[in-house]
Amino acid sequence: MMRRLRFNGTGSGEGGCPSVHEDADSGEIIVHGPPLTDPEDIAQLRHLSEGEVPIVVPRELVADWGPKDVTRNARIIDLDAFGQLFERFEHSAWRLETRRRYASDEATDTWAQFVRGETPTWDLSSPYSVTIRGKTTGGARVGRVRLVDDPATQGQRYLLAYAEKNTALGEDIRNLSRTEADRLHLPTEDFWLFDSRLVALLNFTDDDELVDVELITEPAEVVRYAMVRDAAMHHAVPYRDFLAGMSTREQ
Repeated sequence: MMRRLRFNGTGSGEGGCPSVHEDADSGEIIVHGPPLTDPEDIAQLRHLSEGEVPIVVPRELVADWGPKDVTRNARIIDLDAFGQLFERFEHSAWRLETRRRYASDEATDTWAQFVRGETPTWDLSSPYSVTIRGKTTGGARVGRVRLVDDPATQGQRYLLAYAEKNTALGEDIRNLSRTEADRLHLPTEDFWLFDSRLVALLNFTDDDELVDVELITEPAEVVRYAMVRDAAMHHAVPYRDFLAGMSTREQ
């Protein structure tokens, strides 16, 4: 079976070599670079088996880009502490929304209005709304890419409507089909990236309830999530255009 390789990083060589990739399914690491060819150097290597090829990799490539998931200790915070992150970020906050349903949405009055076929009445005076509006009017960038299935789930359709509120707060809301996200090998994790230095990985129950948040600050890990953001933003579509395209296909 063909591997699903995810690019992790590159050394200083031209043409992206040497580089590190990770098998998205098995977690195995694939490294490519210039071969070690001097016979005297090769003779010093221990445990080089038949068929194996030694390559030269800069130390900083492994240190900076080698996955640390096996050794990283999870730092878990509760939802109150998570909420404080929106008050503390300075420059940017960005989210990838990957789930087909969020249970918290379904407990709101606007959800009830939506499922009745009404235009929801958005509250722009909630604490979150005031915080985000203050951030965006002050020059900070807040955005999201939301994955959408084909056909879209009811929860995803609700969020397409909710994007009107997000936009009123100054957020940049875009959508991406799940098929395209899979083609790009985007992760299934739902996360926020704050100031390109802190990742908040959202943990959900099987019933789609948000229970807690894992904070990730390791530089190589944060950079990989930033690469996910860049890829998602490049391929995603502004939500109004995405919604118009959905309407056209459904006619």
